[in-house]
Amino acid sequence: MALIEIHRLCHRFPDGTRSLTDVTLSIDCGEFVVIAGANGSGKTTLLKQLNGLLGPESGTLSVGGVSVRRDPLAVRRQVGMVFQDADSQIIGDTVYDDVCFGPENLRLTRTEIDTRARRALGAVNLDGSEDRSPHHLSGGEKRRLAIAGVLAMAPRVMLLDEPFSNLDYPATSTVLEHIRRLHEDGHTIIVTTHDLEKVISLATRLVVMAHGRVVLDGAPETAVEGLESHGIRPPCSVLLGRGIQPWLP
Repeated sequence: MALIEIHRLCHRFPDGTRSLTDVTLSIDCGEFVVIAGANGSGKTTLLKQLNGLLGPESGTLSVGGVSVRRDPLAVRRQVGMVFQDADSQIIGDTVYDDVCFGPENLRLTRTEIDTRARRALGAVNLDGSEDRSPHHLSGGEKRRLAIAGVLAMAPRVMLLDEPFSNLDYPATSTVLEHIRRLHEDGHTIIVTTHDLEKVISLATRLVVMAHGRVVLDGAPETAVEGLESHGIRPPCSVLLGRGIQPWLP
């Protein structure tokens, strides 16, 4: 059975705007899925559905056999989400306090909380920054702190919404490397982006959304050929006829 099962999922905002229409996807454990699409295509709404932050108008969504509609808290323990705006996830007075917040809410023992926090900070190269104020971190460090906060919850699935937004080249390179390591460590990764250049070479699957619908779903090597018809710029290497190439040297 697939880890994530989505069947004919629909969502409508309170003002009546339809944001998802008949979305059907099946995602296996260990996949690295890139969801691409223009602004307003439904990418972020779909991630929030996967994390139980939004409920469906109709259709079904389950993670590990657990229905998001019936038990969103249980699903949230399996699915961690890193938002595009890292500041919105920072609530601790120190880097260490911030990473501890999630495990504390799981009511773990103090020993387990400390173990998870230190392991997560080490995984994103923020060990040694425990006493710093999160608000004094750079943009890239804040994004890594947000990832660490999610890692400390020990989720099976990592959702990352536009993880390279507003980052310079060094910060983007660092965050991209950490995402690659998360996948190698066995996490199921789902990344949304409107810019495929940086992450497509890591993906095992490319899903394209437009107007709240899935319009393309397949292996990146073949799916990139249909991108322009959906208003998405293919990676430069594809445009130059060299196929998908790693963004990092």
